[in-house]
Amino acid sequence: MYIEVKPNGTKLFKMAYRYDGKQKTLSFGDYPITTLAKARERMVEAHRLLRDGIDPMAQFQSEKQAKLSKTEHTFSKIAAELLEKRRKEGLSDATLTKKRWLVSLAAADIGDMPIREIKAPDILVPLRKIESDGNYETAKRTRALIGEVFRYAIATARAEFDPTVGLRGALISPRVTHRAAIVEREPFAELCRAVWAFNGQPEVQTALKLMVLLYPRPGELRLSKWDEFDLANRKWTIPAARMKMRREHIKPLPGLAVELLEDLRSQSWKTDWVFPSRLSRARSISENTLNGSLRRMGFGAEEMTSHGFRASASSLLNESGKWQSDAIEAELAHFSGDQVRRTYHRAAYWKERVEMAEWWAGEVLGYLMH
Repeated sequence: MYIEVKPNGTKLFKMAYRYDGKQKTLSFGDYPITTLAKARERMVEAHRLLRDGIDPMAQFQSEKQAKLSKTEHTFSKIAAELLEKRRKEGLSDATLTKKRWLVSLAAADIGDMPIREIKAPDILVPLRKIESDGNYETAKRTRALIGEVFRYAIATARAEFDPTVGLRGALISPRVTHRAAIVEREPFAELCRAVWAFNGQPEVQTALKLMVLLYPRPGELRLSKWDEFDLANRKWTIPAARMKMRREHIKPLPGLAVELLEDLRSQSWKTDWVFPSRLSRARSISENTLNGSLRRMGFGAEEMTSHGFRASASSLLNESGKWQSDAIEAELAHFSGDQVRRTYHRAAYWKERVEMAEWWAGEVLGYLMH
């Protein structure tokens, strides 16, 4: 063992040795943080390992990694790292918030555990707690997210397998429920009349009318900003970050929708939001605002939701027999298949979608007159 003095004055305890025919150098730490007694201790251990045919450098590095895994490579820290990665990749704030909440449900029991030490029974503990409250779908989603964290840990060399695989079939399967929607012509006509007669705040009135006319996902509409709308060319470009499939989507605007938006913009609120909240102009209205308005009109949660306008339009457009089903699916942003097919899917039906948008607006006006 010897001391190496660096140009900056740092003094390192080192040991030269040969292993497998190669000359190697092992460092025991810098003086005086590492004492002479501690360095001699490490040297004795290194010689013992060499006598046993073990490379001391590899052994000490393995021990260091094991120690690091107990403090740094915990479930909570790796989950936070994964979510930060997903944020940089463009995952929406709403989805990130949900994922953080799911992580918190698991973290109470496994958050501080080194990820390499977590086994299937450990994961089952928080999942059973969630199930005991009757939240079967939440338990299923939490298991899926824990699996996502483990797969990321495997990809970054901090875990070797995903123990959630062994839990498939262990959880109670949630009962599938569909969002309530009115899909028959006459009841939907009554809904349209109720929306146009609704005496609410202008931004809420307009949002509900546009849900009827454009049938986007509620978050796509209520979180929209004025710079997304090209009223002169009758187009609405929804950014990829707000789309379910993370791909930009362009919707044609019928004349009636343009009139509604122009009227709303003329009220000149000083905000980028198209549908600002009355409580704070710094944020948009919430989905609860839209659903609450439907309740005030007399439509129960089991009868209609703001998301249900999509099913309503899809059913009635298909029922009309006037439009290709692929054009309706493209308008709903239901993309499938490879990227080439998705691009073709959007472009090929644009003319038909423009015509369909005007026809649908005309149908809605017809409902209002009867």
